[in-house]
Amino acid sequence: MSTELPESYGSPPDGPASAPSRRTFIATTTAVGSAVMAGGLVAGASPSGAEEASAAEAPPSGRVALTVNGKRHIAVIDNRTSLLDLLREHFGLPGTKKGCNAGACGACTVLVDGRRVTSCLTLAVRLEGAEVTTIEGLADGDELHPLQQAFIEQDAFQCGFCTPGQIMSGVGCIKEGHTGSHEEIREWMSGNICRCGCYVKIVRAVEQTAGGR
Repeated sequence: MSTELPESYGSPPDGPASAPSRRTFIATTTAVGSAVMAGGLVAGASPSGAEEASAAEAPPSGRVALTVNGKRHIAVIDNRTSLLDLLREHFGLPGTKKGCNAGACGACTVLVDGRRVTSCLTLAVRLEGAEVTTIEGLADGDELHPLQQAFIEQDAFQCGFCTPGQIMSGVGCIKEGHTGSHEEIREWMSGNICRCGCYVKIVRAVEQTAGGR
């Protein structure tokens, strides 16, 4: 049996270069085409196009001016920023706690124009001109608010995480006049969760403060 390879698998014959094989031609053509396309894309990219893409990706922002604990603030923020994040991350007021971040636990309760709100569900850009009171602004200098003092006297806290929200909600509850009985206080404070179970003492503190008005 002959072991001689066919001419197409062997060394090229002497003389002028032979035509490229079909496989070589396709590989070469593909590589050149890819390089040309890549070069065209790079050359066609413009700074303005990059800027437009960057602008399209940037979240919309807005300006809001509001008063927090008696101090005027003006901020330019992402329109999706909650009042809770504005207070904690922009204004440096960490007393308002981030609990569930879904409006279910009440740890983030603050007063907006005298009414209690869950700040995690309140968009900051909607509060133009509003007056916000947080736990940091409740005391009068070194003199505690009566409800803060009542929480101490009634030992109405344990771990303390929910306490700022409980106190702010209690202040709102008293202003609203929902303190006629233990049951009424519990009902109108039911949006504030205490995982330590200090509800009885919290109700007593609210009742004590409401009675001393």
